Amino acid sequence: MMDSSKSNDSSNSDHQDSNTDTNDKEKEDLCPGFKDADAFVKYGLGAVLSATKASASLPQVGDEFDFYRSFPGFQEFCESQADKLLHCMTQIMQHHGCRSHMKDCNTLTGLEERFDLVVDSNDVILERVGILLDEADGVNRSQQPVMPAGFQPPKIVVSSWNRKGSSSGSRSETFRLLHAKNVTRPQLKFKEKVDNSNTPFIPKIFIKPNATKPLPSYFTNKQIRKERPEDLDVPAALADFIHQQRTQEHVEDMFAHPYQYELDHLTIAENLLSKPEPQMYKPMIDTKCSFIDTLEDLVALNEKLCKLSEFAVDLEHHSYRSFLGLTCLMQISTREEDFIIDTLELRSEMYILNEAFTDPAIVKVFHGADSDIEWLQRDFGLYVVNLFDTHQASRALNLARHSLDHLLKHFCNVDSDKRYQLADWRIRPLPDEMVQYARTDTHYLLYIYDSVKAQLLDFNHGQPGLLQSVWNKSKDISLKKYVKPIYTEESYLELQRKQKRSFNTQQLTAFRLLFAWRDKLARQEDESTGFVLPTHMMIKISEELPKEPQGIIACCNPVPPLVRQQVNELHLLVQEAREMPLLKAEIAAQKKKGLTPIKTPKVSLFGPHDTSRVSESDVPHFSADEVPVKQGVLFSDDEQKMDVDVEKTSGLIAAAKITVFEELETKDDQESLSVAQMKARRIIESFENPFRMYLPSNDVHISKNAKFDPSSKIFEISKRWKLQSIEQQQKEVESKRKAKEEAKEHAKKVADERQKAKQSYQESLQNVATVRQQAAESAKGDGKKRERAASEVGESTPKPSKKLMKSADKPQKTEPTPQDSFKPFDYSQSDLKVFAGTKSKDNTQFDPNRQTHGFKKKKTPKGPKSNFGAGNRSMSYMAGKSDRGFRHNWPKR
Repeated sequence: MMDSSKSNDSSNSDHQDSNTDTNDKEKEDLCPGFKDADAFVKYGLGAVLSATKASASLPQVGDEFDFYRSFPGFQEFCESQADKLLHCMTQIMQHHGCRSHMKDCNTLTGLEERFDLVVDSNDVILERVGILLDEADGVNRSQQPVMPAGFQPPKIVVSSWNRKGSSSGSRSETFRLLHAKNVTRPQLKFKEKVDNSNTPFIPKIFIKPNATKPLPSYFTNKQIRKERPEDLDVPAALADFIHQQRTQEHVEDMFAHPYQYELDHLTIAENLLSKPEPQMYKPMIDTKCSFIDTLEDLVALNEKLCKLSEFAVDLEHHSYRSFLGLTCLMQISTREEDFIIDTLELRSEMYILNEAFTDPAIVKVFHGADSDIEWLQRDFGLYVVNLFDTHQASRALNLARHSLDHLLKHFCNVDSDKRYQLADWRIRPLPDEMVQYARTDTHYLLYIYDSVKAQLLDFNHGQPGLLQSVWNKSKDISLKKYVKPIYTEESYLELQRKQKRSFNTQQLTAFRLLFAWRDKLARQEDESTGFVLPTHMMIKISEELPKEPQGIIACCNPVPPLVRQQVNELHLLVQEAREMPLLKAEIAAQKKKGLTPIKTPKVSLFGPHDTSRVSESDVPHFSADEVPVKQGVLFSDDEQKMDVDVEKTSGLIAAAKITVFEELETKDDQESLSVAQMKARRIIESFENPFRMYLPSNDVHISKNAKFDPSSKIFEISKRWKLQSIEQQQKEVESKRKAKEEAKEHAKKVADERQKAKQSYQESLQNVATVRQQAAESAKGDGKKRERAASEVGESTPKPSKKLMKSADKPQKTEPTPQDSFKPFDYSQSDLKVFAGTKSKDNTQFDPNRQTHGFKKKKTPKGPKSNFGAGNRSMSYMAGKSDRGFRHNWPKR
């Protein structure tokens, strides 16, 4: 096809006939037995269709295939056909320049390796087919566009970090970002797979050279850590944690710094605190540079380093195509030569350098070792003892800038070439430019180390105090421990606060779901979160909430590969967020109308006795049911016995309590806070409580050891207060018990007195004649004598009070008169004035036993007042005292 297209592009009109003849011959010679490409394609398509039909008629995977597999003839036929297919595929791969070791695969992972080879070969072949088709259509990607005469391309504007000034200063040079699309993932070659699980990091060290305190048995017994066949289905870190729980070892040993004891007891030698003579570095051209990529060379390097007194170290890191990051290169420089170690190739053997790195007699010079210390622990299990950080020395000297570029220019007058700062350090083999850049970072570092030591002593007038502080800060850096990023349900909030965006509930839900999806996929694929879905694209999707998958693609420019692959899953997450109820709608509506959202003022200043802003839920509530109430009955048959609980009456009494020597309840919470959070809490509390300055400080002037030391004064005072508080509590309990007993005795006495009064009252009513008996006697005899006799009887009998009479009227009316024979009474001859005696006024209280028509039996009292009042009112409405207030609006006649 390429030859035919090139021949067709020939424009020589003189030889047109000869070219057509040659084209016909080429078409005939395209493939033996086929005249043109169409015939070949037609035949090939038929062959592919027949092969597809034949493969469909084969036994299906399962019982049917197992049944046929049991026959030796079928099994031999399958094996022979498989060998033919593999041989054919191998030839095709070799023809296109792909890896073709289809038969030399491992028996365990052979299927996966063959599948990867087929996928890679298909990509290469299809890419080549696309290029050939473009060329056949007249599109040539390699050709430069034809520009008109006099055309000048636009100047490229580069930013400050991307510019390197030349010697003249008139030109600017941009970076060469060395990267390759098809770099083999170095993680696939690692003997120990990278652990991206959501579990804490456990140190990799299992041998502790230069140890003052031995390594815990958990790390030394590496065989026990590896032989756990029951834990093969869980990640390595989680398996270690499960194994630790089974053996009941201390968690502190797993997560502690292995060289904590050695670093705490490290003493700086006197010669390191004295002023040195800066030893001039050798030119890089005259310095030997060795590339270490074998175990033998690494062991020889370790032996050389153990004989030195100082050496410089630097690392090159890659974090874009790995979740945790990869240490790709290590540079070590001595006074005589430079070494570059391929840490990707020797990743599992780098622990050998611990012998030199942890030797307290050897100074390890770093620049900005904060990240380097953590990378050494994470990837190699390396630790550093006796570290000197030139970055901390630069800060102590108050230099203009503290970067390595500035130190190289200031002390060595060397312009560092940072064109390869953003290069992909996974590239193998390394270009010479990148090797030179890596050497520059450590080649001059030992001379800078001597120079800054001398300036620190001169800056402090020869006193080693400032230099000692740099050593101490460097030791603190070497004590840092690597902490693996752990995903929690609140992890997205920290990122959302940094962006300073205000989201509603739907947008915040989408941000949370996308954050969780990104973290999970990045751990599975061992890619960085920025490669899976950059943060600014995630915020864009959360704000827009696209309704279609195409909207998600539109929010990403350029579209990340994993987002394009799983756009449907992202669309489902966005739909789930859109189903959330939308809050903050009222505030948004007010903003659209131009109104200011109403905000409730929150006053944070208060006094200890100010209850004006105390919520009702904080105030103790006493309902009517909780308060003991005595029924208003004089003498009732069903008497309720009520015992008043003394404890309920003391609900508002607060017992005095001294808390000077008590431990704080929230001590654990305060210890979990950082120093900055504790300082912020103290500042907030000083504004909230103006009386805080007069309160005693907690855990400042009182030592914990003194509180538990019997010989101290504080222990004696606290013990005395504890004894007094115990005695006071016992006295309170005793007084409450006595008060309760006295209340019960008093209630019992009151009940006995009431019972005696009731009995005496009933006995006094036995000889008192009722009104009916008096009426019967008045009919027989003379009225005056009867009245006198009745009065005499009344004088001899103790006259009860009106209240007692009133309560006794009801039972006396229901009792029948004690007569031997019944005789009807003639009311026409009786004196009705007997019933007009003085009678107490009707009680205004409601009585359920009284009839509703009782006002008809009401007698009119004597005197002109009652007649005058009755004559001035309408007889249709009988007004009473209790009814005047409710009938003042009625019409009068």
